[in-house]
Amino acid sequence: MFGNSKAVWNLSTVLVMAVILLIAAGQAQADLELSEPVNLGSNVNGTSDDIDSSISSDGLSLYFGSRRSSGFGGWDIWVTTRETTDDEWGPARNLGSTINTSSTEGDPRISADGLTLFLISDRSGGYGGVDIWAVTRETTHDEWSAPVNLGSTVNSSAFDGIGSISPDGLTLNLFSDRPGGYGGWDMYQATWETKSEAWGVPVNIGPTVNSSSMEGNPCVLADGRTLIFSSDRAGGFGRHDLYVTTQSSQDNEWSEPINLGPTINSPVGDELPSVWHDGSTIYFSSNRANGNGWYDLWQFSFNPVVDFTGDYRVDIDDLTLLIQHWGQNEPAYDMGPMPWGDGVVDKADLEVLMSYYGQELYDPHFLAHWKLDEEAGKIAYDSVGTNDGVIIGSPQWRLEDGAVDGALELNGTTFIAFDPVLNPADGPFSVLVWVKGGGPGQVVASSGRTNWLMADVATGALMTELSNVGQNGGSLGPEAVITDGNWHRIAFTWDGANARLYVDTLLVAECTQDGLVNSSARLLLGTSIDREPDTYWSGLIDDVRIFNRAVNP
Repeated sequence: MFGNSKAVWNLSTVLVMAVILLIAAGQAQADLELSEPVNLGSNVNGTSDDIDSSISSDGLSLYFGSRRSSGFGGWDIWVTTRETTDDEWGPARNLGSTINTSSTEGDPRISADGLTLFLISDRSGGYGGVDIWAVTRETTHDEWSAPVNLGSTVNSSAFDGIGSISPDGLTLNLFSDRPGGYGGWDMYQATWETKSEAWGVPVNIGPTVNSSSMEGNPCVLADGRTLIFSSDRAGGFGRHDLYVTTQSSQDNEWSEPINLGPTINSPVGDELPSVWHDGSTIYFSSNRANGNGWYDLWQFSFNPVVDFTGDYRVDIDDLTLLIQHWGQNEPAYDMGPMPWGDGVVDKADLEVLMSYYGQELYDPHFLAHWKLDEEAGKIAYDSVGTNDGVIIGSPQWRLEDGAVDGALELNGTTFIAFDPVLNPADGPFSVLVWVKGGGPGQVVASSGRTNWLMADVATGALMTELSNVGQNGGSLGPEAVITDGNWHRIAFTWDGANARLYVDTLLVAECTQDGLVNSSARLLLGTSIDREPDTYWSGLIDDVRIFNRAVNP
């Protein structure tokens, strides 16, 4: 609740949160995408302020702070429940007068075993304006005890708020404006060796993460090395944004924080993050548009990219690729534990993949798909977007002769023109095409005076001018030849560092380089951008796909 609750109380307002690649190179393991934030609905959110939630390990109870009029004080702690994780949340209920008073109670954080609930309060008996307290119960079916203050080692004479508690219950992540920090609020960690001992002195987590601005609500994921927090530092999208930082091990320094971007952060306040135990779902508070009250509870998820081949489904091809990289530190396949992986492809990643196995998936990185299955006409329709193309020349549709259903035959004078789909220089992308026929020097795809995919003029081997990979087609060997009269699925992929050429799923060339050439003009299929006569493709072309991520053909 009260990552920024001090401002709520004093000012009657809350001051203030791909694969985008969310994390800078080397910080994230898995390829991830963020879902759009979803409001938790009117059973949870009222017409006043509902903020700062914490979900139980089983996903069936959600504790949060609210200042709705039916409570005991300005702010109370409430809970909503559901029968299964697929159900909607039920009506919220107040936790009662044992916990809530005429003072302010908030920042609920439920322990992994469900037997301890941490909270903050400005009730009498504390050490400062706001202190951290805890209530306990013997079983999850029992009533909560009276709150107990965590003591003067954890609490100070200043504002002290709780961000998260580790799964083993031995690390408390808090934030405070106590003296000795770097700004208005700083983030700290306090630990104890066993639950029978006293808490240790909170330790500031350092100037890489804390700044002269307000950093609050440190939410450390179960891996112990991923921290999501809110800040009003310069360079954000709103008054407060959500940021993420990681560390390679628990003994290392936190990395430079990365803003979670405009998918999550809005022009107003986005803050107070908490996480479900599996790391896949983040709950946060926002006063963005389309809420029920001034501040509402929202959620978004980290979704792993498990469709490695870019074919809309998770199947044996994806499983085979994961097994081929077993035991390796290969970020594209390192998904588990969610959300960032652990640096090795192993059982944890297999479990994530199998949870999606057999499913058809929506891929927001799938920018264009020209099936080329039309029966007639001069339009090549995009089945996933609005990037329809115009066929210049005389199209010859081959309804039963394609690699995937029908295909288009280009006769050496015909090509397809599209408005720009993407600029490869902007970031990761892939282009995949089925081709048959053609000849040396002929071009499959081009844009901006750059041939994306073509046959080498001397050997007919696949090459590209987007990077220096495969530019000497003669050195690639016979497996790279695409003009032998057989169907071949050819591809170029770029993950931001590695450029790769594929023929029939076989990696035939690769290199590492800093970036790709600018190629932002219209896209042509079947000829070079200048349409030189000897560059027109003479043969079949089918099932063209473009992604703004690197896939594995």
